[in-house]
Amino acid sequence: MERIKFVLVNPTSLLWRVRGRERPRGSRFLRFSMLSSLYVAASMPPYVETQIIDEEVEPIDFDTDADLIGISFMTYNAPRAYEIADRFRIEKGKPVIFGGYHPTFMPEEAMQHADAVCVGEAENNVSRMMEDFLAGQLKPFYRSEPIKLEGLPIPNRDLIRKKDYVPLDVLQATRGCHYLCSFCSVAAFHQYRLRTRPVAEVIAELKTLGPHILFMDDNLVGDREYAKQLFSEMIPLGKIWFSQCGIEIAYDDELLHLASRSGCRGLFIGFESLSQRNLRSWKKHSNRGKDYLAVVRKLHATGIGVFAGFVFGSDDDGPDVFERTLKFILEANIESLQATRMTPFPGTPLFEEMERQGRILDKDWSHYDFNHVVFEPLHMRRETLDLGVSWVLRQFYTRRRVVRRVWKGLHYLHPAVVLRAVLPLNLSFQGRLAADGNFQRGDAFARPTNSRLTD
Repeated sequence: MERIKFVLVNPTSLLWRVRGRERPRGSRFLRFSMLSSLYVAASMPPYVETQIIDEEVEPIDFDTDADLIGISFMTYNAPRAYEIADRFRIEKGKPVIFGGYHPTFMPEEAMQHADAVCVGEAENNVSRMMEDFLAGQLKPFYRSEPIKLEGLPIPNRDLIRKKDYVPLDVLQATRGCHYLCSFCSVAAFHQYRLRTRPVAEVIAELKTLGPHILFMDDNLVGDREYAKQLFSEMIPLGKIWFSQCGIEIAYDDELLHLASRSGCRGLFIGFESLSQRNLRSWKKHSNRGKDYLAVVRKLHATGIGVFAGFVFGSDDDGPDVFERTLKFILEANIESLQATRMTPFPGTPLFEEMERQGRILDKDWSHYDFNHVVFEPLHMRRETLDLGVSWVLRQFYTRRRVVRRVWKGLHYLHPAVVLRAVLPLNLSFQGRLAADGNFQRGDAFARPTNSRLTD
């Protein structure tokens, strides 16, 4: 059978794009493995040779001899994806197929720049797309329901340059999330469903990997009984692992104990907001009524570091939200922070609601990167929201505060975790936030005159 050379491109913004022989910008600790692209490659028919190009790591060769170009992208990279596709199609005569979150949510828009659009997960679509391509009969749209994870192909991790990514082996045990958070494009993409791989298959894959693991799951403990079985069977493997999960892990002592015994040393948790009204309006029911400080202390007591996510700009947020939230974060001694401006992504209930209200003021998709304010907040000016988020990040990542939390972390986390994960992650954020302008904007924020926050 005729062979197909397929190049799968992951575009990025100009700020982080590699140009020429320039070394990749930013730290590998903030650049996760291209697992979704690796799964696409692993699902290809045997007659397809796949090359993965990540613009944060290497430039695109527009003179490639590839037969077919694939581009996978999220909303903020849509303009760059369209630019790449137009160049390949118009200048080079190469057919282009799209996949990823933004094409799934905006397929008609995406189709204006492509020969075909993969809507939903790619694993069930790629074989049909390759067959149709060989027959000269590519269809405009290929749609797939969320796939079953039994028998998920093992990715060939040699398709990427591991030295350019976070120094952990990456895999998935689950996909999706059953929470109904109105702002979350991840849950919307997976149709608000949580799927699990057979534990035996996950354990078999783990045995082939190194000692340090990152589960790229949206909510690893979304199915608690599944997670307990997985963690129990991981204990003999002696792995050190990190992941993302919901706050409920702190309210199930057996689950938390098993996570710790199986090697969990750090979790990203979306706290999102201190406001109960915000949580209710977002349908973030899992977080309502929870004592965040007690959650963090319980995780710390079991030797697990906390990477916290907070979203600013919801309808119960006023200008005082920044200092109140920062005060909590510092008191809890959270190890690392992702603070973002609320962003109404296409495909989410939040986008639909704000569109109906006429509050979305900016549809330049490149601004949907958590680093711009694209809507009209209720209780503050757009500039206040923008600078306030930058101020929180600036204050959290000062050198003095980084040193302080690293020192405190040594009292309840394993020293290797602090020195090889917490410290590099904080330093990486310092570099990235300085490069993208957040630190400079944070210095311009008008701090309240009655502030009692001390450094």
